[in-house]
Amino acid sequence: MGLLAATNVERLVVLLPAFVVGIGLAGGVLILLGRAFAATVRESGHPRLIVAGVVGIAGAVVLLTYLGVELPRE
Repeated sequence: MGLLAATNVERLVVLLPAFVVGIGLAGGVLILLGRAFAATVRESGHPRLIVAGVVGIAGAVVLLTYLGVELPRE
C-alpha cells in the first residue's frame, strides 16, 4: 500500500514530524531575529524613532492591503 493509496489520516501521521520541525525552525528564526532587533533598538540613539518607523510601515502595509493596492508585475 503506497502513499497514493493512503488515507488522509495516514498522510497526516507521516507528514506531522516535518510540520513540527518546520514550525520549530521558523519559530526559532523569528525569536533570534526579534532578539537581534530588540538589541539594535536598545543600542541605537533614537529608539522611539525606529519603533515609530516600524509601526508606520506596518500601518501603511495594512492600509494599502485593505484598499486593495497591488504592486505592478513585470
